[in-house]
Amino acid sequence: MTDSGKRARKPSAQAKPRTRPAGPEGPSTIRDVAAEAGVSVATVSRTLAGNYPVAAETRARVMAAVESLHYVVNVHAKALSGRVAGPVALVLKDITGPSLAHVAAGVEREATARGRLSLVCSTHGDTGREDDLVQLMREQHAAAVVLVGGVVPGEAYRRRMTEYARALDAAGSRLVLVGRPALPPGVPATVVEYDNRGGAFQATSHLVAAGHRRILCLGGEEGLSSADERREGHRAALRAHAIDDDPALYVPGSYTRASGHRRVRDALAAGVAFTAVLGGTDAIAVGALAALREAGLRVPRDVSVVGFDDVHYAADLSPSLTTVRVPYEELGRTAVRLALDREELMGGDDHVVLSTQLVIRESVRAPR
Repeated sequence: MTDSGKRARKPSAQAKPRTRPAGPEGPSTIRDVAAEAGVSVATVSRTLAGNYPVAAETRARVMAAVESLHYVVNVHAKALSGRVAGPVALVLKDITGPSLAHVAAGVEREATARGRLSLVCSTHGDTGREDDLVQLMREQHAAAVVLVGGVVPGEAYRRRMTEYARALDAAGSRLVLVGRPALPPGVPATVVEYDNRGGAFQATSHLVAAGHRRILCLGGEEGLSSADERREGHRAALRAHAIDDDPALYVPGSYTRASGHRRVRDALAAGVAFTAVLGGTDAIAVGALAALREAGLRVPRDVSVVGFDDVHYAADLSPSLTTVRVPYEELGRTAVRLALDREELMGGDDHVVLSTQLVIRESVRAPR
């Protein structure tokens, strides 16, 4: 006779429930649940899996035992059996930056909409930690591993990403690169980029259209993929308007407020002539605004300023900041959608470039 057909055992009025919540003795096991419910381990497994007919009375006893013992299903074992959807892992350099936070929000919202758990991990710029996190996500059967942030492209980068992609693919997962250079053909990875060149071209052209010819461009670190692409867009706009690319007007540095402040202060101290500042990020532009204000210069009456990102506070600055909007949240959503829907897309486009948009506000005016 099967467990589902056995007569239920009635505990005496004085009997106490044999609960064993997780504690010093360790978490409850499926065997504890079976003993509490008076059924076999197989019946507990079938009841929890929901893939085999179990009598209602037996199911009620099993679920009562699960609740009484605070039993937690071994999700890793379920993942190995293919009965649970793997999580989506987001691996980025820093979780405190406003732009990357919006990418994370997009990943989380799309993953949630698809019934997936999302995990956010930070590398702090350590490639060894990135290696460890990708391997950990592979072992945890993540459905997708999303790597975000600019990198220094080259053979070492391509080799590492190719190894990631192939290892994840062998485990049934997918590597997604967001804002990073594409890999060679045949590597099983998805790339979601945004138009850095086009955005910088628009920003520079807007300043030129306003009458500016001496534009101090505060770029990112040289060699960084996003910084180099924005530099190319800026140069292309200067060429398109027959304006000389004066080396004194391009100053690379980090994507921070402090860096923007320092570079504008140094340019003013060195007597560099400029009527506008193009910041490689909104954070750089905020630093530039502070340095100009400290020097007694008003924006946009004396100097115009343009940023890049359109972070949430850009519209609330005084003056409100003209900037290039990057669709950060949509980058995250697209990364998850392409990774999880790749089979349904029937081998569709694994390399998507989202557009950027110039947002015109109050920080640009014709030079005096």
